[in-house]
Amino acid sequence: MILFLFLTQLIVLSDKINVMKKLVILTGAGISAESGIQTFRDADGLWEGHHVMDVASPEGFAKNPELVLDFYNQRRKQLLAVKPNKAHYNLAELENYFDVEIITQNVDNLHVKAGSTNVTHLHGELLKVRSSVDENLVLDWHKDLVLGNLCTHNSQLRPHIVWFGEMVPMLDRAIEITLKADILVIIGTSMQVYPAASLINYVQRDIPIYFVDPKPSVSENDFNNLTIIKDIASSGTNALNELLKNTYIS
Repeated sequence: MILFLFLTQLIVLSDKINVMKKLVILTGAGISAESGIQTFRDADGLWEGHHVMDVASPEGFAKNPELVLDFYNQRRKQLLAVKPNKAHYNLAELENYFDVEIITQNVDNLHVKAGSTNVTHLHGELLKVRSSVDENLVLDWHKDLVLGNLCTHNSQLRPHIVWFGEMVPMLDRAIEITLKADILVIIGTSMQVYPAASLINYVQRDIPIYFVDPKPSVSENDFNNLTIIKDIASSGTNALNELLKNTYIS
């Protein structure tokens, strides 16, 4: 009798695991803004005082590497001083109910610090650097990066950031993830920046899509099965979590 009950519980647990829906979440700068990380799209954004191509392109790095390194040193210091906000924690909490994968355009580590375990960084990571001659040679880096910091190939280390004009190495991985989505959520991004904006085109037909943004750039007529939560990330994800659990968790 005890063995029967034990096996029954295992079957129920297995069924719950098997039916766990794949929730793919695309995030952008808006989700980290409430942690104090500014976005270059705002009037008071990170890029103010610098032409974007001067600090975020291979040409800018070749022309003035000290400027570029200093720019990212300042961004790194800022990141080390901030914490995840309620939105980051809300998304981590969803792993209790869904098979969650986050694809982020952000270069911060706030999703990971909040507890999310499956995060794909589409545009690189601020707390990593890489070789200038070998993009696969990547190192964790939490201090200033200066001229003279060399990789094992004796070449200058650079920020592990995808700059304008560069290929997006994780794009194929992001497409693979999106193709498998049972539910797609978009938070804190205008979906106007490519190639990240193209990911929405890879979800299967009629997959439910949830868009959280205080000023949404889309309407519910733009996509099949689209629900818009017109709110900032923290309170918007409060509503999102309740809606997802009520809709998909029995």
